[in-house]
Amino acid sequence: MAGKQDKAAAKEAAKVRRAASRERRKQIFEAFKMQRREDKALIPMMLGALLGVTAIAVVLGIVFDAVWMLVPLGVAIGALLAVIIFGRRVQSNVFRKADGQPGAGAWALENLRGRWRVTPAVAGTTQLDAVHRVLGRPGVVLVAEGAPQRVKPLLAQEKKRIARVVGETPIYDFIIGTEEGQVPLKKLQSKLMKLPRNITAAQVDTLETRLAALASRGAALPKGPMPAGAKMRNVQRAMRRRG
Repeated sequence: MAGKQDKAAAKEAAKVRRAASRERRKQIFEAFKMQRREDKALIPMMLGALLGVTAIAVVLGIVFDAVWMLVPLGVAIGALLAVIIFGRRVQSNVFRKADGQPGAGAWALENLRGRWRVTPAVAGTTQLDAVHRVLGRPGVVLVAEGAPQRVKPLLAQEKKRIARVVGETPIYDFIIGTEEGQVPLKKLQSKLMKLPRNITAAQVDTLETRLAALASRGAALPKGPMPAGAKMRNVQRAMRRRG
């Protein structure tokens, strides 16, 4: 009986993997079609990479009398290079379209490679400015997006708030933008990936627990400036109910 259940489970798992693979291929093909419509240089660059590397392999194969070995290798490397070019240009196009849109910073952070803990909009304003918090081996990273004159004080306030619970853990802060001292959206991920590794994975877990507790204590307070006309006694009443 157990053997039949195991076979059924394995069959179902294989079916799920095949469906996921088909979905990925479909998404890649759709992305390729969209990019090809918008990027006239895509096909020439991909073909140039494939044919160029293959041609080099043919020449080297003739010189070293190893055409049978080097040509297939050249085709494989050329195809890989073409795929890399496609991926880079799609990524660049996506970031170009997202740049300046509300929430673009949160989207970029949530697509970070690696074991990062991203909490979007830990602070914000009614004008859609936001500060996002990222936990990782470098420590705590605060990333702000929005109008600089509004996010700078918001960022400083959030940094001061979490500094009380993270101890000696490094806190980095960045503002997304193209002005001096800011980080362009397309370079945000690489900027974070280059930060030094200052703490262990276990310390990251501890930080996450501390900051979650801090968030729960401050959950009754609205993020960002209090809307005009809001009455403090309503906030106090909410605090008492949570107490």
